[in-house]
Amino acid sequence: MAGHSKWANIKHRKAAADSKKGKVFTRLIKEITVAAKMGGGDPDTNPRLRLAMDKGREANMAKDSVQNAIKRGIGQLEGVTYEEARYEGYGPGGAAVIADCLTDNRTRTVAEVRHAFTKNGGNLGSDGSVGFMFKHCGLFVFAPGASEEKVMEAALDAGAEDVVANEDGSIEVLCAPGAFLGVKAALEKAALKPELAEVTMKPVNDSVLAGGDAQRMRSLLDALEGLDDVQDVYTTAVLEDA
Repeated sequence: MAGHSKWANIKHRKAAADSKKGKVFTRLIKEITVAAKMGGGDPDTNPRLRLAMDKGREANMAKDSVQNAIKRGIGQLEGVTYEEARYEGYGPGGAAVIADCLTDNRTRTVAEVRHAFTKNGGNLGSDGSVGFMFKHCGLFVFAPGASEEKVMEAALDAGAEDVVANEDGSIEVLCAPGAFLGVKAALEKAALKPELAEVTMKPVNDSVLAGGDAQRMRSLLDALEGLDDVQDVYTTAVLEDA
């Protein structure tokens, strides 16, 4: 894989997310509501809720919006009931794609997701068709130029599983999902700020795409991320023209 690809793809993801702030708020409210419904309204005993609230704070979400989402989740306020749905398939060039959704209408959601795949040269698969190609984990990514030694010391002491230095100079820290908040706190204490920090589905192996396949995959990812019910999109694709 070309050395620039991974960092270029990460920067594109950040830019795309920053351009959709309104949608970010909607997705965070859904996530906070579902997290509270599933694990209770106390972030000290509900790691998923705490992580969602941290993301809300980082996005400058109003405290009232966060608290109302929690109240809806635990039944203190009326609201729409969302359920989780995961759709898996293949995009251009055979790269795997996962779309995680929160929806109040599965029929609508699967139709929209299938249309996005079909229109952009992909195929929606069955449950589990590509899930084995990803690892559920906590991921922190540092920009080229960060001190690998400092990152490694702070992360491994806090329970991280691995620290990877990429060819492009970026650094990745991997941990179990349950260790994410502890590693995050340790990095903050060491004054180490990652460009990306999330619990994610990380590809076991990358699929490098170039030319037309890369352009079609970009269109597919943008189409999926533009759907209201889609919370997160994961892919094995690394786009050489990113």
